[in-house]
Amino acid sequence: MTRPARLAVGVVSAGRVGSVLGAALTRAGHTVVAASAISAASRERAERLLPGVSLRPPDEVVAAADLVLLAVPDDALAGLVRGLAATGSWRAGQIVIHTSGAHGVAVLRPAADAGALPLALHPVMTFTGREEDLQRMAACSVGVTAEAGDEAAWNVGEALTMEMGAEPVRVPEVARPLYHAALAHGANHLVTLVNDCVDLLGGSGVANAERILGPLLSAALDNALRHGDRALTGPVARGDAGTVRGHLSVLNETAPEVEDCYVALAQRTVRRASQAGLLDAGAAAELNELLEEDQ
Repeated sequence: MTRPARLAVGVVSAGRVGSVLGAALTRAGHTVVAASAISAASRERAERLLPGVSLRPPDEVVAAADLVLLAVPDDALAGLVRGLAATGSWRAGQIVIHTSGAHGVAVLRPAADAGALPLALHPVMTFTGREEDLQRMAACSVGVTAEAGDEAAWNVGEALTMEMGAEPVRVPEVARPLYHAALAHGANHLVTLVNDCVDLLGGSGVANAERILGPLLSAALDNALRHGDRALTGPVARGDAGTVRGHLSVLNETAPEVEDCYVALAQRTVRRASQAGLLDAGAAAELNELLEEDQ
């Protein structure tokens, strides 16, 4: 794969993602020439990860750069791209990359209309905005989207991803919404689920909840990724309706805010366990009846 020429990079903005990817591009031999940073945290992060880089308004960052990295929230991206187009900031020959998982390259159409090359590079990891993120990039996949049929653009996106130490995965434009929904469903809801479990244990008087859960949840995640539905364990997968009834009772009494989530996930587990052949029809029917009664 062709190695991109050394590029002058502009980062809009120096949040957790933008600052780390800017540092990764610097490590790959590119030069970050300007960045935008509004908050005190972003300015501090830029000083730490992008030392010596000039902090400027977004339009000036774009004007100074061959490669523009737009690392802004999903809902802010379209307005930013249109606003920069209205000021005549985009130019032919630029590479414009955004890091949003929810969008493909269609959102960059105003930049593409000015002759820029649009790319979407979404790192599939959570960022702290600290130096250790650079090491974590080595185990990270990046969802790459380019214009359909433009193989040269796909190659540029993949090459830049590999230069930053990550693994490129092609995500077609049409797949982008479902791709992002899947990632958010897993990562974001996992955090909610884990913290609910921590709170339940703590509320019951059990100490060191995180320490107790760590090995269990790590093993469950590893087994799920290795073995799929065959990794299902516990009372639902075993058809232990009595145990599930006990769970529902104690949750109703002590944590009703968690009960609805437990029921929804248990119902989904019944379906997956049944489809995988782990749960016979009679046990599944009994569990479904119990869970429906609880709603």
